[in-house]
Amino acid sequence: MKTTTSPLKIALFTGCLTGIALVCAAPESSAQPAPPPPAPTRSPDAPGTPPLTPVGAEPGLNPPVGAGGNFLIGPVYVRAPEMTAAEGVPKGRVRQFTMRSADSRFYPGITKVPPGGRPDYMPPDLTQVAIYPRAYTRTVTVYVPAQYVPGAPAPLLVTQDGPDPSLPVVLDNLIARHRVPPLVAVMIQNGGGDAQGSERGLEYDTMSGRYAEFVEQEVLPRVESNYGVTLTRDPDGRAAMGGSSGGVAAFTMAWYHPELYHRVVTYSGTYVNQASPRDPATPHGAWDYHEHLIPESERKPIRLWLEVGDRDNYNPNTLRDGMHDWVAANNRMAIVLQAKGYHYQYVFALHAGHTDRNVKAQTLPEALEWVWQGYRGPDRA
Repeated sequence: MKTTTSPLKIALFTGCLTGIALVCAAPESSAQPAPPPPAPTRSPDAPGTPPLTPVGAEPGLNPPVGAGGNFLIGPVYVRAPEMTAAEGVPKGRVRQFTMRSADSRFYPGITKVPPGGRPDYMPPDLTQVAIYPRAYTRTVTVYVPAQYVPGAPAPLLVTQDGPDPSLPVVLDNLIARHRVPPLVAVMIQNGGGDAQGSERGLEYDTMSGRYAEFVEQEVLPRVESNYGVTLTRDPDGRAAMGGSSGGVAAFTMAWYHPELYHRVVTYSGTYVNQASPRDPATPHGAWDYHEHLIPESERKPIRLWLEVGDRDNYNPNTLRDGMHDWVAANNRMAIVLQAKGYHYQYVFALHAGHTDRNVKAQTLPEALEWVWQGYRGPDRA
């Protein structure tokens, strides 16, 4: 006789494999909830917004690379020249390898999509999310600069939701002009899905050091062995970057493991109540960063560049918790970072949506240059 396993039992079993405790229930219905209305435009002088310094009316202007604080850019954006390959600039090499969930001790693979369900399935009740085992493969894209000296410990940039085809071009140009060190970039694709109950949500939105530990123990050793590079263990020579939940994952890597990462870049960071599974120690997910964790903790050695758009995500969803406004969350991050004396640069972008491509095309080179300010590695002695 054929036996079956309930979603709840599978969820609990998967939780044991990943070292987390999950509270799950079977979905009540396979019906899809109505999509949220378009995000409203949030004013740069609305209550709760830190005072912003306009960079100027001329299109394409960014905040000064040497300045910290809160800045207003837009509404017209100009693609930075560093985003285009330049003649005569040494080109780094780009390679890829694949990782299988079956080989991971950290993330053997989950999904919230019921068997036979649609890939974009969203549970109608986000407080009760059933999960199911799901195998995946992820691609890891590695950029090694032309200036890399074999055997020398290279600075490191880890990015989420990779690969980003523009990043090697930007790095070629910045490294050649000595605006960033000759760093190795490791672009890690997520394990699939999005938000509560997904593999991507588990990796990026969970409030713990687990994702950084996965990168350290399962990704970076393969980068070093596959491509003959040595990566620095100095946290001041390591940066993490991402957008949306990938952005909050980058910050989480540095927050829970400051001995590994000191530099962070986030676009439209998901500093909202998105964590799944929930942790009683941080019941509001990444909203807890600006609500409690940063204000109530000693300042950590983190240098942070962060951006949000005035039309960024606003998703009240079924939780109705008041903690799913990306603009409010990033505003609050800037306020608490300033109050605690962090080195940060906050960019509020007009006429810009979630992880806005035009904003990134204008700001990415200077964001990377800003976050690497003060680096004094062997190559810059």
